[in-house]
Amino acid sequence: MNNLNNNHLNILDLPNEILFIIFQKLNTIDVFHSFVDVNPRFNRLVFDSIYIHDLNMTTIMDTTSLYDQTSLIDPKVLLRICEKFLPRIHNQIYKLTVEEYSINQILLASNYPQLYSLSFINFQEEILYQYLTDNLILRDLTKQITHLNIDIKETIKHDSKIGSKIFTLILSLCKKLIVLNFCHMFPTRNYSPSLFYLLWENCIPSTLIKLKINVSTLVDCLYLLNGPLVCLSTLIINVSSTFCPLEYINPTKKLPKLKYFSFTAPNYTRHYDDLILPLLRRMINLEELKLYLTVLRSGSTYIDGIQLYEQFLIYMTQLKKFTFNITTIVSFRTVRLKLQSNEDIQRSFIGRGYQQVASYIYIHPKRFLSDGECHIYSLPYGFEYFVNLNNSFQGGMFHKVRRLKMHDGIPFENKLFKLISQDFPFLEFLYISNDYPQKDNQHSSTLITFPYLKFLHLKWAHIDYAKLFLLKKNIHLSRLSNLSIEYKSLITITNNFTNDATQFNFDKLKSLDECQSFVRPKNFHQYFPLL
Repeated sequence: MNNLNNNHLNILDLPNEILFIIFQKLNTIDVFHSFVDVNPRFNRLVFDSIYIHDLNMTTIMDTTSLYDQTSLIDPKVLLRICEKFLPRIHNQIYKLTVEEYSINQILLASNYPQLYSLSFINFQEEILYQYLTDNLILRDLTKQITHLNIDIKETIKHDSKIGSKIFTLILSLCKKLIVLNFCHMFPTRNYSPSLFYLLWENCIPSTLIKLKINVSTLVDCLYLLNGPLVCLSTLIINVSSTFCPLEYINPTKKLPKLKYFSFTAPNYTRHYDDLILPLLRRMINLEELKLYLTVLRSGSTYIDGIQLYEQFLIYMTQLKKFTFNITTIVSFRTVRLKLQSNEDIQRSFIGRGYQQVASYIYIHPKRFLSDGECHIYSLPYGFEYFVNLNNSFQGGMFHKVRRLKMHDGIPFENKLFKLISQDFPFLEFLYISNDYPQKDNQHSSTLITFPYLKFLHLKWAHIDYAKLFLLKKNIHLSRLSNLSIEYKSLITITNNFTNDATQFNFDKLKSLDECQSFVRPKNFHQYFPLL
């Protein structure tokens, strides 16, 4: 404790207002633990209800490392927290965040009579299901919960039904549940259970009004809205894939209680006209709508402002806000139709109550893949992700975007990356898919900077893009902590790990996915000191 006291001597004289701000910024259990019993004044601050009402018992701060994260809490520290800290504050905790490796000790440490919000972070589905099934303390605790957040690790069992069992078990246990976030917490997670085949009788709390969820298919979304969750006023749903549902789903049943609907289907769908449009027409009292779609069409034209208005917006008489990013990919197998120009697309939004809309047309160089693509999106841009950006991108400001996926059949040149670094200033995740070498790889004297980029995916990128992004002389990546790349690309750009290690953006890497196993060279640690 002497060392701890010495570490804090420089802030002992700070006013309480400043210390409050420090504690709020460093709201982790490790920090609170370190300040306990330093002196009476610190104790008063640490045990103030302003801080401990929302207690985060995890040390996982970086969502990019959540794929296979183990507990970072020292077992001795955790033991002291559970024995000395939690019993003193248990009746002041309103929100609690726990992870798999510490939940048992935390549940046994005390009861939490005021708790209404509970978050499970980084759980294996089998472990969480076991706790919900067998742990009497947790089952009793769920009776008082009104807000619940679930984060589950991805499983290699693609047909696993445990996730859907967890979902229905939660709904049957949490009778006071108002808000549920089910596996829709982190952008790097792709865990999406299938729910449509489950029996729903007597398991849905009538109090549930807001659901945020990842699901496997569009069928799951249709089933949720067709019966068990008709009471929802807010639904935020991400759909991994789409296919045709069973015939007995009623496509005309109205959803009068739904006020806010956010629907994201970033993967290609062919069922916009026959499934998604009928679903939207059922939402007669919707006040806010968010759509993110990539639509494949054969023998039809691009989705434009006229189609959006006449096909479903005209039925939403209460709609106040419409945010969208819709990509249409068109191909003609038989009869060819004339596709709209970008000017036609822009004109289609005039006079129908839309806010500002951006658009651009892309004609693929290999026409057998498609006859054309049309991107339309509302401004200001309202999503944290942007998928399938290509060389036709027109620029703009995208302050909300954290994740960007780029794909094209012609090379990405440096000027495009310069534009992206300026237009996506808070970008954290970047995926590049392009097999074609750069034609103009002469680097500008102005250094390209991505100040927040922490995840870079280059598995499907030509070696030129690895050279561009991973050499410090070309691009500055001060926070790059996760890299996915072909091992042969690493060998090439480092000259078989003989070039100067300080030339590369490797010094902050905590995770390296190199697509194959290999024997690390003797000087590997010089290149990747944190691995």
